[in-house]
Amino acid sequence: MAEQLKEKVILDINLPGLKIFKKGKVRNVFDLGDKLLLVASDRISAYDSVMPNGIPDKGKILTQLSAFWFEFTKDIIDNHVISADLNKFPSDIKIHDDIKSILDKRSMLTKKTDSIDVECVARGYLSGSAWKEYQGTSSVCGIKLPAGLKESDKLPEPIFTPATKAATGHDENISEQKMMDIIGTEAGTFLRDKTLEIYNKARDYADSKGIIIADTKFEFGKLDKKIILIDEILTPDSSRFWPKDTYKPGGAQPSYDKQFVRDYLISIKWNKEPPAPRLSDEVVEKTREKYLEAYKQLTGKADI
Repeated sequence: MAEQLKEKVILDINLPGLKIFKKGKVRNVFDLGDKLLLVASDRISAYDSVMPNGIPDKGKILTQLSAFWFEFTKDIIDNHVISADLNKFPSDIKIHDDIKSILDKRSMLTKKTDSIDVECVARGYLSGSAWKEYQGTSSVCGIKLPAGLKESDKLPEPIFTPATKAATGHDENISEQKMMDIIGTEAGTFLRDKTLEIYNKARDYADSKGIIIADTKFEFGKLDKKIILIDEILTPDSSRFWPKDTYKPGGAQPSYDKQFVRDYLISIKWNKEPPAPRLSDEVVEKTREKYLEAYKQLTGKADI
């Protein structure tokens, strides 16, 4: 099985004749003038480092799951998607035939926007950096929470906890007021309200499919002065997905996201400094299984 999976890993993608707009930890973004071509590789990162080996089909899973959620939430807010189906790309987008099979299901054609440099995070459960902050202050991003909460507890109601977007290193949690100071009250209020509205709808749907969305982050951009939803949404890379049937507050939860990779890196006592270590075949296979299981449960599809 391990040998079969290795053959399917796509770690980098270069498209002849197309200019790179941005290369992220997972996606290569190509500039098409007033459009962008987002191509999700199978790279996986943890602790701000990209692992030397990837997760087979991860890029396809992320792209197709994002496409599902963009469609699911379009009644709440417009988004940047033109098409996630390579066969429906406009004829003027020239894709060489020899790489179409590589791009299939892992590429998304989108509108180009002016990005808003704030991460919009919705939290329904007390986990991750929020749990660490709560232990010291009984609050998260300036929001006072009830005393006595345990790790992974469900919050009385979802909270909005923005963060500044960092080009390198960790994003920094900020207060809602600090966000307003950066982007303005009107835009900040809109982002907060839409973030929570999207989260609430997605959370309720996922719950019906046996998955808890503990928290998630969104990115927004401006197109002709209108704010729309961009990037990826509600994937295992941008969210904490927990199995509903094993949920038990009071500690960390089993998850469908890359926590399995983080746990492995902790177990081998990696110092979190580059270069990142190679993931074991077992970790690669288990991580792929978790991403794929989340995709299947949420979309109802048998495969990607």
